Amino acid sequence: MIQFKNVTKKYGKTRALDDISLDIGKGKITGLLGPNGSGKTTMIKLITDLNKPSSGEVLINQASISQESKKRIAYLPEIDHFYPWMKIKDAKNFIKTFYEDWDEKMYEELLGFLELEDNMAIKKISKGQRAKVKLLLAFSRRADIILLDEPLSGIDIFTREKIIETMIKDYREGEQSILITTHEIKEIEHVIDDAIFLKQGKIVLQGDVEQLRAEKNLSLVDLMKEVYSNGKEF
Repeated sequence: MIQFKNVTKKYGKTRALDDISLDIGKGKITGLLGPNGSGKTTMIKLITDLNKPSSGEVLINQASISQESKKRIAYLPEIDHFYPWMKIKDAKNFIKTFYEDWDEKMYEELLGFLELEDNMAIKKISKGQRAKVKLLLAFSRRADIILLDEPLSGIDIFTREKIIETMIKDYREGEQSILITTHEIKEIEHVIDDAIFLKQGKIVLQGDVEQLRAEKNLSLVDLMKEVYSNGKEF
């Protein structure tokens, strides 16, 4: 569904991505893993077309990214993107104006599941609640592709658990593709199908999670330690 073909992305003299080629399969939950600065967010921004490759190409369904394909993507950025005057219902109305795949029933279900209320003022709620609001708005769409950029960063363990529960609650296996970037591997290891490890803009390890664990006889957390702390190559 999503393809990177010899993609390099430079910011000045810095290579955020260095000749990346990979296929991200349809209908799976894929973890894009690695420490801060490894290139995870850059990959997400290329898929959303917020950034352009310096060389190579990014394809969705074997075609260049277009306005039509972008309509099928729900993007949850790491940085808040709400206006401070908004209540949750204002943010909802803003989003649903732009996307025909908005599912009001899903929104109402997730609103209760995440213990949020329509009239909550976004500027007054906690960081964990703001993280839930971003998740609420992303998963209230029937998008083919959901991109989650560091959704677990800087929030408490209970909110993390709720976010992961939400991620799998109405996941359409075989139809919907979810790509999640994180360095918090332990929390998501049990829900992702495929893992892609990035280091300094390069892919150092990738594959089906069950196969990786069986072949290496290591958990994903231990694999990460081997790759990033010990510099081991697989």
